[in-house]
Amino acid sequence: MLPPLTIATIWAILNEELPDETVNQLVWHYLGYRYDKTTQQWDTTDVETNWLEKYPQPPDFIASRPATVQLTRSIPPENKQLLKEQLGFKGYSIDQLVPRLTRRATMANWLLSYLKEHNLS
Repeated sequence: MLPPLTIATIWAILNEELPDETVNQLVWHYLGYRYDKTTQQWDTTDVETNWLEKYPQPPDFIASRPATVQLTRSIPPENKQLLKEQLGFKGYSIDQLVPRLTRRATMANWLLSYLKEHNLS
């Protein structure tokens, strides 16, 4: 059971209130990946071709820099600064700049962009 895609959920990602696994699952869901418990396989019917070619299985964005780079590139240019512009997120301090946190911020920004692009906010 995933949390709803809301501004509160985006803040929960940024504030590390949600486990990495849940954050990954949220992004997978909105990319179109669905796990079929019956077949115990991923249904990728709704996954865009550019994702499916590189990632027939949903990637672990926390562990995979290349997957996170692709996620960043898939954010429309006008949405790249949404965390700052819409939420006032100032980023992390120097001592917090570790791959795990910066990748969570990228995932949060992608989800926020998804909210905006699909008029869900």
